[in-house]
Amino acid sequence: MNDVLLERIAQALERISPPPVAAPDLSTASAFVWSPDPDRLVPVAKVSALDVGLLIGIDRARDTLMDNTRRFAQGMPANNALLWGSRGMGKSSLVKAVHGALHSDFPTLKIVEVHREDLPSIGRCLALLREANERFILYCDDLSFTQDDAHYKSLKAVLDGGIEGRPDNVVLYATSNRRHLMPRDMIENERSTSISPSEAVEEKVSLSDRFGLWIGFHPCDQDQYLAMIRGYCDAYGIHISDDDLRAEAIEWQATRGSRSGRVAWQYFTDLAGRKGVTL
Repeated sequence: MNDVLLERIAQALERISPPPVAAPDLSTASAFVWSPDPDRLVPVAKVSALDVGLLIGIDRARDTLMDNTRRFAQGMPANNALLWGSRGMGKSSLVKAVHGALHSDFPTLKIVEVHREDLPSIGRCLALLREANERFILYCDDLSFTQDDAHYKSLKAVLDGGIEGRPDNVVLYATSNRRHLMPRDMIENERSTSISPSEAVEEKVSLSDRFGLWIGFHPCDQDQYLAMIRGYCDAYGIHISDDDLRAEAIEWQATRGSRSGRVAWQYFTDLAGRKGVTL
């Protein structure tokens, strides 16, 4: 048997049984993105996050998530959290802002983003994190499932943990526009067409019940919308009169056809550009 053939056999065996994943160097960053094939934690040099003090109009949600995260960082029991509700009202921003606010006091508190399409590999991610000394917020943004989607079964590995249980050093924070993580019309359709309506959707709907914290986000009113923008202006040193801000911001809102924290930030970004202020 020649050397070329032996080399090909060795390469084939390595593909079938790859070497174990090397332990990641978690000291390189405070935030990571989980990336499978090959499995690795990709460090994030700079997290796109606002200061938690700039998140106006969601005080109760902020305090609830902050308290839960602080307990987790201290090594105390903490719940998985589902942040659900109106789009653009700061669900994702709050998760990142809370981590940023606590990381200076708890440098071993890390955040790991898992993309929805990578949920089938979540078990391997948990196995990697379980062996680490740090504590991890596993973060999944814009989580929802369609009728034929089986990804929710992978998520149960984080929420229930199977026979091993969820690692003590991992907590899951997910954001979604839907409280039950699936469209209401799909829930009603499955109930109406199934032989056993109550069981047809129970498995998917009950997934949200496995989150210990449900934190709701609701549309803001005009005063909150304007207060958000004024808060941004004060934080970044942009001077504009109340009358001008009100007129411009309401016109901006009207052109967008909606009013939310995201729309407030988009108007402020335009204002900062016109004022020559970098963000």
